[in-house]
Amino acid sequence: MATATPDVPAGMRRVYQRLRRWRSTRRPRAPIPEKVWAAAVEAARQHGVFRTAQILRLEYGKLKRRVDAADPDTQRKVPPPAFVELAAPQAAGLSECLIELEGPRGKMRIQWKGTTAPDLGGLSRALWESA
Repeated sequence: MATATPDVPAGMRRVYQRLRRWRSTRRPRAPIPEKVWAAAVEAARQHGVFRTAQILRLEYGKLKRRVDAADPDTQRKVPPPAFVELAAPQAAGLSECLIELEGPRGKMRIQWKGTTAPDLGGLSRALWESA
């Protein structure tokens, strides 16, 4: 009996043997007993759903659904967000700002309409002096 299951992990041999025995005595199209499914779910928790389904010759999708149904924590696979952006509500009135500069290099006009006024003085000085 041990030579027939060399690739079956030790923790899965018992359910493997139960399924093999059930398959040899079952009537056609008979559903797998719930106790066998429960043992397969436990094996999948230890060895992974894909590997368990492959070794026990079970349908992957069915085994996956049963594992997820038995343990609701496995359904949350998406980690919680590390960053959440909070947008401030729009103000009722919009502010408006107009800056006109004239210098030896020419003229500059900056007009801003929005909810907040940026430091346009500093911005215009940086742009004007870098040219």
